[in-house]
Amino acid sequence: MVTDLTTEHPDKILWRFLLPMMVSVIFQQLYNLADSMIAGKFAGEAALAAVGASYPVTVIFMAFAVGSNLGTSVIVSRLFGAKEYGRMRTAVTTAFIACVGMSLLLTAYGLAFCTPMMRWIHTPEDILADGALYLRIYVMGLSFLLFYNVCTGIFTALGDSKTPLYFLIGSSIGNIVLDCLFVAVFHMGVAGVAWATFIAQGISAVLALSTLAVRLRRFHQGSRPRLFDASLLWRIAAIAVPSIMQQSVLSVGNLFVQEIVNRYGSAVIAGYSGAVKLNTFAINCFMALGGCLSSYTAQNLGAGKRERLPMGFRTGVRLSLIATVPFFVLYFFFSRGMMGLFLNADSGEAIRAGVEFLRIVSPLYFMISIKLMTDGVIRGSGAMVYFVLATIPDLILRIAFAYLLTPRFGSTGIWMAWPFGWFAASGLTILFYRRIVTGKFEIRL
Repeated sequence: MVTDLTTEHPDKILWRFLLPMMVSVIFQQLYNLADSMIAGKFAGEAALAAVGASYPVTVIFMAFAVGSNLGTSVIVSRLFGAKEYGRMRTAVTTAFIACVGMSLLLTAYGLAFCTPMMRWIHTPEDILADGALYLRIYVMGLSFLLFYNVCTGIFTALGDSKTPLYFLIGSSIGNIVLDCLFVAVFHMGVAGVAWATFIAQGISAVLALSTLAVRLRRFHQGSRPRLFDASLLWRIAAIAVPSIMQQSVLSVGNLFVQEIVNRYGSAVIAGYSGAVKLNTFAINCFMALGGCLSSYTAQNLGAGKRERLPMGFRTGVRLSLIATVPFFVLYFFFSRGMMGLFLNADSGEAIRAGVEFLRIVSPLYFMISIKLMTDGVIRGSGAMVYFVLATIPDLILRIAFAYLLTPRFGSTGIWMAWPFGWFAASGLTILFYRRIVTGKFEIRL
C-alpha cells in the first residue's frame, strides 16, 4: 500500500499512517526486551548483565542502520512527492549498493574489536567473555540489520507503514520462540540469545528485500533506471551521515555512561540493563511518531506544500503526548513490577537500581516526546546541521553530571544526570524547528 501524505489533513492521514508504525516499533522492541527477559530469567543475573554491558556497543552499529534508513527515506519521500519515479528507483538501488560496502566494513571492524571494545568500557571480568560472545554473533548479522532498516525506510517513504509491521510481527514471534528454545530448553545462555536475534533479523531482511523488489515494479516508466547515481548517493549521505554522527555521538556518550555503571558491579549493570531496555522501548515508540513526521515533511516539501508543516507538527505533538501517558504510569508507579520481568525476586540490588532509573527518567517523557516531534520535522526538511547540534549538549551534560553526581549519590547519580541533557536538547530543537517553519532556514530540495 502506497500513501500520499500531501493531500488529506494530518489529523486524518497521520493517525492511519502512524498506527501500523507504532505497532511495528512495539513488536520490534518486544523481541529486544525478550532477549534480556529470557536471559535474566533462565540464564541468570550474570547473563542479563553480559547482554546489557554489550548493548551500548551494539547501539553504535545500530546508528549506521538507522541513519541509512533516515537518509534513504527522506530522499525517496521527496522524489515520490515530486513524482520522479525513475530517479526514486535509482535512489533505492544506490542506497542498497552503499549498504553492501558499509556492512562489509562494519562487520570486519566489529569482529576484530569485539573483546577490546568490551574492555575499553571496563566490563567486569565475570561477564566479559559472555558479553564479547554476544557482541561477536550480533556483528555477524549486521548486513541483515542494515538491509532491513533501509527497506523499512523506503516503505515508510512510500507511505506504507503496514508492510514492515507484518514482517516485524513474524520476526518478533520467531525471535521469542527461538530465545525460549535456545536458552530455556537447550541452555545455550548468552549465545542462544544472540543466535535467536541473528536468525530473526536474517529472515526479516530477506522477506523485506523480496517484497520491496515487487513493490517497486509498480513505478516502472519505460526505460530501465540507472542502478547507481553518485549525486543521489551524495543527497542520501547528506541526511544519513549527520544522523549517523548524531546517534554515534549519543552512543559514545552511552559508552561513557556504561563505563561508570560498570564500576558498581554486575548487579547494578543487570538492573541498568533491564531499565534502559524499557526506556529504549518508550523512546523508540516516540521516535516512530517522529519518523512519521519526517516522511510527512519530506513528501510535502517535495510537493511544494511547505505551509502544511505546522499542521502536521501539531498533530504529532498531540499523538506523542497520548503515547507518553501509559509509559509514564507503568514505569513510575509500577517500576518494581516492570523490573520483575527481567529479574527474579532474589536480585534485590539489581531491581533497586532499575527502579531508581525508571522513576527518575519517566516523568520527563512528556518533554522528550515533543523534542522527538521537532526532530522529525528537522530531519524531513534536511536541516541536519540543526539535528546534530541539538545532540551535543545532551551528550556533554549527561556525561559531565554523571561524573559530578556519582561521588555523592553513587549509582543513583548516573540516573540523575539524564534530565540535564534532555532539557538542553529539547530547548535547542524547539528553537531550530521555529526557524524552519518561519522560513529562516533555506530548504534545498
